[in-house]
Amino acid sequence: MAIRLTRAAGITALALGAALALTSCASGAPAEEAPAEEQAGTVTITDNHGEIEVPVNPEKVVALDNTVFDTLSEWDIELVAAPKDVMGSVWPEYTDDDAIANVGSHREPDLEAIVAAQPDLIIGGYRFSDAYDQIKEQNPQAAVIEIAPREGEDEVSELKRQTEILGQIFDREEDAEALSTELDEAIAGAKEAYNGTDTVMAVNTSAGQIGYIAPEVGRALGPVFPALGWKPALEVEGATDDHQGDDISVEAIADSNPDWIVALDRDAAFAPEDREAGSAPADELIAGSEALQNVTAVQQDQIVILDPNFYLTEGIHAYTDLFTQLQEAFSAA
Repeated sequence: MAIRLTRAAGITALALGAALALTSCASGAPAEEAPAEEQAGTVTITDNHGEIEVPVNPEKVVALDNTVFDTLSEWDIELVAAPKDVMGSVWPEYTDDDAIANVGSHREPDLEAIVAAQPDLIIGGYRFSDAYDQIKEQNPQAAVIEIAPREGEDEVSELKRQTEILGQIFDREEDAEALSTELDEAIAGAKEAYNGTDTVMAVNTSAGQIGYIAPEVGRALGPVFPALGWKPALEVEGATDDHQGDDISVEAIADSNPDWIVALDRDAAFAPEDREAGSAPADELIAGSEALQNVTAVQQDQIVILDPNFYLTEGIHAYTDLFTQLQEAFSAA
């Protein structure tokens, strides 16, 4: 037989339950508590050095790693200090804000600016990796982390890992997952657009010179080769990830006769007065090179120039946009 409580009886039962709960607390009986991390407002993440406890939604954030700025900007994360000298004009909300201290550049960092900001969290690494120990020693009150993609690891997986960690720290896990999904979709689209047989050459340009970027290990574009299954036009033993590109002659590039040339213009991200002497746009250098005139990529105008700011960003947004750009270029050929 079902038992139905009257409204008055229900209220009485609720009151009795509340009284018993209070009595239990007063008598010292253990009450169910939230996890320690939730109570303290922290989360344990695994950065490039191991496990570390960091605050969730920290009040004072210093970011030194260029690969995270797009994500922080999209999520409206405020900063107290940043390396404005290596940020170009990509993030004016940070570089133009006088309230955000300037840490300078990785070559001559103003580490005292970080100390003065008294941050709760410092996202170091990438260009500032050499200063990690010093930053950690000078800022004992802060959680100092490095989450930039690690050398020797799959770049795509590392970008997704970095984004997942940021999502945990700033309570944006769904947004982080969405960014990773967008990257996967962009890769799938670019991979489908590639015919599997055309040869590809990756280069960078700076100060009027064309440098070779090695498949897999080369800076910025190297990881794109395995991600899309590209057939390299040229593979050089002992190639490196040097940001200048390896010292391979333009004639050697021409002899490999690539069907496609994909280029990173290192000078394009900087204002003309800040560029190295002799710099010129990548498309002019490649198309105007006498040695490359008979190369298939030049003859058929199959040259893809990365976004001018890619050299500064190199995060998950930059790669998602790059794969989308490659899909469009290869589909249109």
